[in-house]
Amino acid sequence: MSETRERILATVEADPGIHFRGLARSLDLAPGQVQYHVRELRGSDAVVAEDHRGRTHYYLPTYDPWERRAIAVLRRETARDVVAALLEQDERRPAEVADSVGVARSTLEWHLDTLVEADLVEKRRDDGGRVTLALTRPAETGELLARVAPSLAGRLVDRFERLFDALVEDA
Repeated sequence: MSETRERILATVEADPGIHFRGLARSLDLAPGQVQYHVRELRGSDAVVAEDHRGRTHYYLPTYDPWERRAIAVLRRETARDVVAALLEQDERRPAEVADSVGVARSTLEWHLDTLVEADLVEKRRDDGGRVTLALTRPAETGELLARVAPSLAGRLVDRFERLFDALVEDA
């Protein structure tokens, strides 16, 4: 195996769910070069690619489909904060989570849609119709949370959302 492919594999192993541009940037390689080597790695089943919300993320084949979706979602800072809030307490009301994370309810709902779609969080309704939030697989989610760090781009987008929420609330 070439040195470039070994570097790509090591990067994917160290940063599961890394997206294409992040891979090219972290390795300081031209996009075409990364594309070629990733295609070869995918052809030999050494790397798995999965699209999530317009980005292709790369994983080692040891991650199952649920883990791959979860990792892609957990690369967003706000989604991570929501999951961390739910790890602290088994079930929480959406308003409590929004306050804990420091986002508007509308922002929380956008992230919840993504978390529910990825089967990380479920919305439960009690007899009175009130919603509570809970993690679907708390132990596995906690383990993935410890393995994945949000990307710089994800952190910047999430911090912009929080700034916008704060400005709208003050207006």
